[in-house]
Amino acid sequence: MSIALSQPRRLVALMAVCAAVFTASCSRETVRRPQADVGMSLSAPGEEEQSYGFLPPVENPVTAGQNIYAQSSAEMACRLRLKRLGVVFTELPPIDDGGSCRVDNPILVSGFAGGAIDFKPAAKLNCAVTEAFARWVKGDLVPATRFRYFSGVNTIYNAGGYSCRTMNHRRGARMSEHSRGNAIDVTRIVLNNGTQVKVHKPGLFSFRERGLLNRVRAEACDYFTTVLGPGYNYAHRDHFHFDLMHRRNGYRACR
Repeated sequence: MSIALSQPRRLVALMAVCAAVFTASCSRETVRRPQADVGMSLSAPGEEEQSYGFLPPVENPVTAGQNIYAQSSAEMACRLRLKRLGVVFTELPPIDDGGSCRVDNPILVSGFAGGAIDFKPAAKLNCAVTEAFARWVKGDLVPATRFRYFSGVNTIYNAGGYSCRTMNHRRGARMSEHSRGNAIDVTRIVLNNGTQVKVHKPGLFSFRERGLLNRVRAEACDYFTTVLGPGYNYAHRDHFHFDLMHRRNGYRACR
């Protein structure tokens, strides 16, 4: 009788042990899988790469959207200053027409003061002379027109920037700073009230016009190493010539 009873008990016990083992196995599986699923759901795209240092490239906010050619840190810093001054410009490919007719990092300048002042025609220049000109416009030209004409500047007309030529177009003469994109010739200034101020030698009774031209011409010597205009010679009878010619002794030609 005891043997008959022990066999069912052993069978029941064995079935209980198997059920317990099966339940434990299933429990571990159900616990492990949700953890894996949760991990997948919390992972953002690219998170694994970032955790190992494989960060995606970050676009430089200074050069974003620009067509940047090979530039030194000094050229990049100059362009940042132009932006702060409100110069309107676009990048150009390097200019190399042989000899000294070369501009490594030219720009096409079309406006100043954030576009409030047009520069016509748009001129090919280097960054340094553009910055000097922008500072002159902001610091001297605009205040002078407001003082004498009670009006700001609308348009500055020029005779071009870069040009592969000699000084005064004379054969055999020294190459002009224009051949380096390092010079600007201003021929006429139009104010917001419609007044046109031509760069020439004013008449005897043109007091206001003479006062403006004399003032901005004199003050330009604080920004440029060369300032030439009407009265200097016949070639400059109808425009201001501004450039940043480098002279070893630091001499400035303001005539």
